[in-house]
Amino acid sequence: MTGPLSGSSASAPPRLGLLLPALNEEPGLAKVLDELPRSLFAQIVVADNGSSDGTAAVARARGAEVVHEPRRGYGRACLAGLAALQPGIDIVVFMDADASDVPAEAPQLLEPLLRDEADLVIGSRRLGRAEPKALGWHQRAGNRLAVGLIRLLYGFRYTDLGPFRAIRRASLEQLAMRDPDFGWTAEMQVKALKRGLRVREVPVSYRVRVGQSKISGTVTGTLQAGVKIVWTILRLRFTG
Repeated sequence: MTGPLSGSSASAPPRLGLLLPALNEEPGLAKVLDELPRSLFAQIVVADNGSSDGTAAVARARGAEVVHEPRRGYGRACLAGLAALQPGIDIVVFMDADASDVPAEAPQLLEPLLRDEADLVIGSRRLGRAEPKALGWHQRAGNRLAVGLIRLLYGFRYTDLGPFRAIRRASLEQLAMRDPDFGWTAEMQVKALKRGLRVREVPVSYRVRVGQSKISGTVTGTLQAGVKIVWTILRLRFTG
């Protein structure tokens, strides 16, 4: 890649948008936005999923646009953020707002897209390096179960359902994403296979998040997420 937005042809480089779903992530979001390679992105959107802390204020103070989606759910926040993207955005990057993903690794995530080698790129924590305690045993076990089920049903070997990902906007529109909560990442990866998108994984780092997770930090949240992810993978085998 000869520059941060280099493409594979002489045409204008693609415009990149960053989407950060966030629920009470004030300290983590501040770290993410402070570390972000700003020159990459034409638009940065924080989808505030009903925060009661200073998440929205932190986002605005650091130059991000804020979209409010008070109905709880990761997928709902993502859909609200996508609706706010400018028409000229060509590639969408998704990143968690808890500082577990490493913003400086966005260029390597984007590389296969900018070389026109992929339509969807998943940042794989399993192929990369996760800090000790960044992923609990239940998260690792659930992830293996999910990707194993995808391999069994769809014949593609993912290693992760990681939240750090990038996709062409035109490809994303083909997927007609609908899941309102925990099944969002699995829905995207399964539908990408069913629509024949070119999918790649790249290694990424994963840090101990700032603050407590609303999903993996509780037994109830972990179980709900796991059941929804497995159900999504099974359901899409016969629908959509």
